[in-house]
Amino acid sequence: METLESALPWDDHRPRVTWRGDGQFFAVSVVCPETGARKVRVWNREFALQSTSEPVAGLGPALAWKPSGSLIASTQDKPNQQDIVFFEKNGLLHGHFTLPFLKDEVKVNDLLWNADSTVLAVWLEDLQQEEGSIPKTYVQLWTVGNYHWYLKQSLSFSTCGKSKIVSLIWDPVTPYRLHVLCQGWHYFCYDWHWTTDRSLGDNSSDLSSVAVIDGNRVLVTVFRQTVVPPPMCSYQLLFPHPVNQVTFSAHPQKSNDLAVLDASNQISVYKRGDCPRADPTVKLGAVGGSGFKVSLITPHLEKRYKIQFENNEEQDVNPLKLGLLTWIEENIFLAVSHSESRPQSIIHHLTVAPSEMDEEQGQLNVSSSATVDGVIISLCCNSKTKSVALQLTDGQIFKYLWESPSLAVKPWKNSGGFPVRFPYTCTQIELAMIGEEECVLGLTDRCRFFINDIEVASNATSFAVYDEFLLLTTHSHTCQCFCLRDASFKTLQASLSSSHVSNGEVLRKVERGSRIVTVVPQDTKLILQMPRGNLEVVHHRALVLAQIRKWLDRLMYKEAFECMRKLRINLNLIYDHNPKVFLENVETFIKQIDSVNHINLFFTELKEEDVTKTMYPPPVSSSVHLSKDDGKKLDLVCDAMRAAMENINPQKYCLSILTSHVKKATPELEIVLQKVHELQGNTSPDPDAVSAEEALKYLLLLVDVNELYDHSLGTYDFDLVLMVAEKSQKDPKEYLPFLNTLKKMETNYQRFTIDKYLKRYEKAIGHLSKCGPEYFPECLNLIKDKNLYKEALKLYSPSSQQYQDISIAYGEHLMQEHMYEPAGLMFARCGAHEKALSAFLTCGNWKQALCVAAQLNFTEDQLAGLGRTLAGKLVEQRKHIDAAMVLEQYAQDYEEAVLLLLEGAAWEEALRLVYKYNRLDIIETNIKPSILEAQKNYMAFLDSQTATFSRHKKRFLVVQELKEQAQQAGLDDEVPHGQESDLFSETSSVVSGSEMSGKYSHSNSRISARSSKNRRKAERKKHSLKEGSPLEDLALLEALSEVVENTENRKDEVYHILKVLFLFEFDEQGRELQKAFEDMLQLIERSIPEIWTLTCQQNSATPVLGPNSTANSIMASYQQQKTSVPVLDAELFIPPKINKRIQWKLSLLD
Repeated sequence: METLESALPWDDHRPRVTWRGDGQFFAVSVVCPETGARKVRVWNREFALQSTSEPVAGLGPALAWKPSGSLIASTQDKPNQQDIVFFEKNGLLHGHFTLPFLKDEVKVNDLLWNADSTVLAVWLEDLQQEEGSIPKTYVQLWTVGNYHWYLKQSLSFSTCGKSKIVSLIWDPVTPYRLHVLCQGWHYFCYDWHWTTDRSLGDNSSDLSSVAVIDGNRVLVTVFRQTVVPPPMCSYQLLFPHPVNQVTFSAHPQKSNDLAVLDASNQISVYKRGDCPRADPTVKLGAVGGSGFKVSLITPHLEKRYKIQFENNEEQDVNPLKLGLLTWIEENIFLAVSHSESRPQSIIHHLTVAPSEMDEEQGQLNVSSSATVDGVIISLCCNSKTKSVALQLTDGQIFKYLWESPSLAVKPWKNSGGFPVRFPYTCTQIELAMIGEEECVLGLTDRCRFFINDIEVASNATSFAVYDEFLLLTTHSHTCQCFCLRDASFKTLQASLSSSHVSNGEVLRKVERGSRIVTVVPQDTKLILQMPRGNLEVVHHRALVLAQIRKWLDRLMYKEAFECMRKLRINLNLIYDHNPKVFLENVETFIKQIDSVNHINLFFTELKEEDVTKTMYPPPVSSSVHLSKDDGKKLDLVCDAMRAAMENINPQKYCLSILTSHVKKATPELEIVLQKVHELQGNTSPDPDAVSAEEALKYLLLLVDVNELYDHSLGTYDFDLVLMVAEKSQKDPKEYLPFLNTLKKMETNYQRFTIDKYLKRYEKAIGHLSKCGPEYFPECLNLIKDKNLYKEALKLYSPSSQQYQDISIAYGEHLMQEHMYEPAGLMFARCGAHEKALSAFLTCGNWKQALCVAAQLNFTEDQLAGLGRTLAGKLVEQRKHIDAAMVLEQYAQDYEEAVLLLLEGAAWEEALRLVYKYNRLDIIETNIKPSILEAQKNYMAFLDSQTATFSRHKKRFLVVQELKEQAQQAGLDDEVPHGQESDLFSETSSVVSGSEMSGKYSHSNSRISARSSKNRRKAERKKHSLKEGSPLEDLALLEALSEVVENTENRKDEVYHILKVLFLFEFDEQGRELQKAFEDMLQLIERSIPEIWTLTCQQNSATPVLGPNSTANSIMASYQQQKTSVPVLDAELFIPPKINKRIQWKLSLLD
């Protein structure tokens, strides 16, 4: 039977009670009367026993139930150590951690969980062992991460006099606020918040170190070289006392140096650099190991400094004498202390006192101090500008002029000159340049993010400033990255408040609960920590592209290429970022890459697309000019790189040179094959040289073997063809007989056969034309089959029979294609006049037809017959003057010519012929009656047009008025009309059936496949002039436009008839026509502004807005506007133009 030790010697044997956070259960720690050992029992609120703990030797009296309800904390003394142990509700042990004290060195007075169960406070007291020694009391704060318990703070109080702790309690509302009451009514209120101690450099020499406090150890991880999951680290710094604060140097060139403030108020300074001897306070962590070479350069302890304070009673009581330690310069530290009796803070300048180099301990003197009214809760420094910002408990931000002799503290002011004050206290603050202004960035414990006093986000969980970038993680599980160089408060606020970010570079999804740890300077790594404590490295696209652009600007092609290859960034960016610079530094690029495989990879990703316009648009402030997309990118890059590689080492880069030929816009496969063929005979001693077999094998990876075989055949080099064919999967029984047949042919016919096989018909007829006249029929058949007439004509002399045969065949082809005039010209050129005459007659080119007739030596009768035929065709084409000219000059029929001229209203030309042939009788018999008849027709036309125009105008104005009334009524009702209106939501944009119009409506769905001309006709048919039709206003506009157009087109005709009316003394008829036409034009001019201006105003009106508008009224107005102006009918709303410069009026008739 197992025997248990009795209660601990210092145990007071009193019971301890602790409640769970929700008050449903409580636990009691009591001494068992039978065994004398302590046990923990769990009861519910009805006093029903739930469980009894398992027997635990050395169980202490302290007891605290975690508010979240998962564990009950207590203490246990073991043979060589003292642990904090955890019980589950069922009484079973579940985990522990060891206190940093020896057995029987201290006793645990109490355990206290904070309100959110994240921090466990342990109140300990020394067990007096020697007479005369003064025991101390300790308050330790422990947190857990990744299943490891960290000692984050250790406060040491005396147990004598005023320093003895009387009461210790966590604030029930503020999770990280601890209240301590000491004897003599000394009260301390400690506020802690989480911060990440990281190096502040922004150049490549910064190791991106992050320090974590764990009792008397500082765990440092160097993220530039390795990513180690906590609680492991790159190396540890060991101290004799627990550590309370860590700070890295703000000096840009010494950002890897760090200082540590421990519980004894000593500052230990560690600097990176060579150390003559091993430092026992530095211990390697996860990067060490047996048999491994450590590439990490660890810092060494330069010196420990004791802080020299003036004798101050308050400082003796308060163990945390200094806070917010900041290493501002090489020998200057800033630290803050608080007055116990007044709400004041004191900023101390701690300077290194002169001492000997070999002294083990130095001294820091408080050289000067500045007093600030209010309690300083945070302090930050900008390593670039050396500005220092202070935040008070009420959110006020002050600027501390630490370099000023007077050590002034003044309010931080924004660009408008107003003091900056955070609306809520921020637990994390940093300084950053936004544009040209230095701003204070703050994040509250409620995830509200401020820039100066402007709230730009309400869901930020962490943030970091790196170089010109601001990175934030949000509750929506995203990490957003913004460039601050050209940003403004409004753009940042809009981007962070928007659920959709247009630029894909800005936003990246991350794991739930991720928070930013650090950003590796001059690299692409962003370190995130998950809620459990494990780390994740991501490469945010914005950081990656920014860093790649920097490398490319600095011509660091190797670094950029390796990063792009690893992170799958399109390699086209190397050229597209700055084409001019790349082409000027091609040799530098090749020498830095120095890898045939990598250069080939670059070639294979090349494409004509400019990725700076499609995939990776540059920042707004980028000074790089975008390249012109002229479609020659591939050829430029391939040619430039090939020339550079041939200049550097053509043997080494042989495969890359071949790739440069293949990747051109038009692959130069013949050149590639020729180079491979040349390699077959070369045996270079160069170790980098490539054999023909290796080159061909590589080439088959880039090009399809059948395509390569065809191109090799196109070189007419049978050795090369055989070399390629052997590497392919072709059956020798297939290609050998074919090649043997080709070898037996005459050279030109052989090449013709090859080109025909490869479907290179233009080259084929070139070779066949050299084979002799006996092959011309075969050549002509190929020309006809493949429509190679133009190419074939270049191969023969114009005086040859072959040229004439091809020309006739070409003309016949054009006739079949209904291209009659080009066919006639081709026939006339080669002397086939009969065919030419037929072609010109068909197309109506009477002048060329008569020219050809002359060449055919037509008789007068034949010419007369030809002339009458041509005149008939010209009359059909309404070319009356040309028809009259042909009849008069070639058929000698001037009377018929005059009649045609009268028919075509060519009055003056008809009079010319009458007087030329002295047939004045025709004037009375034909000309005057025709003129008077034409005047009557014009008068009837004008009367009809005037009546039509007036009627349509009147109706149009009525329709517009009705439409306006209907629109107003629709806005008042605030619902769309139509039988579907009861189905619409408040924000619906569906058009009701009675209002729907457009070419895709159901009634016109059948015309979607028609030609564009037929479709336009069909569109016009929809515009019905029937009163009440949906598009009556458009139909009226169309009709009015047609009247205006028809009237405008008659000006020249009216002018000519007015002249002949005056000439034959028909003054009354002339004045009547002139007056009627003038009235018509004046009516149109008066009406155009009235009709079209009104229409344009109505159709360009915006939806009705205002304080009394609703979603329905705005949408109804928008739909009314949208449906009343179909896109295809927009031209109807353009007022027709009247050309006043055309002379039509005859002043003699006024």
